[in-house]
Amino acid sequence: MPELAEVGDFCPNGTCSDAGKTDEDNIVKYGTTAKGLQRYRCKTCGKTFSENTGTVFYNKHTPAEEIIETLALVAEGSRVASLSRVKGYKEETIRNWLQQAAEHATQIENVLMSEYEIERGQLDALWSYVGHKGQDNEEQESGKGEKRSS
Repeated sequence: MPELAEVGDFCPNGTCSDAGKTDEDNIVKYGTTAKGLQRYRCKTCGKTFSENTGTVFYNKHTPAEEIIETLALVAEGSRVASLSRVKGYKEETIRNWLQQAAEHATQIENVLMSEYEIERGQLDALWSYVGHKGQDNEEQESGKGEKRSS
């Protein structure tokens, strides 16, 4: 069974001829950012990117640990307004983190369903296990919050 690729395994530049391809030996380590994150360079297109490119943490001033902790508190039932007061982040910022995390969940679902032949029921069980409700973006946006049948 194939493994999920990680940042640094492929070029994220959509215009690169090797974009998204693993096993091309076109990605090399290319120093670190000012924040100490690993940088990579694609030998095919010459673009550089960091280890958090394409993640919910990309281009954030808030440390990843803080974002994860805040998202975990929301998952445990804390209100966004309460977290905003206690942690000092704007409600809009926390909602943006939630939206970006949901987008990544959808991307993970798409890979698992297409490449690993995992079914919707199995994904619902997975998301229940990790605290996500197995909803897709349309259900979240409509506010229904109902699970789809498999």
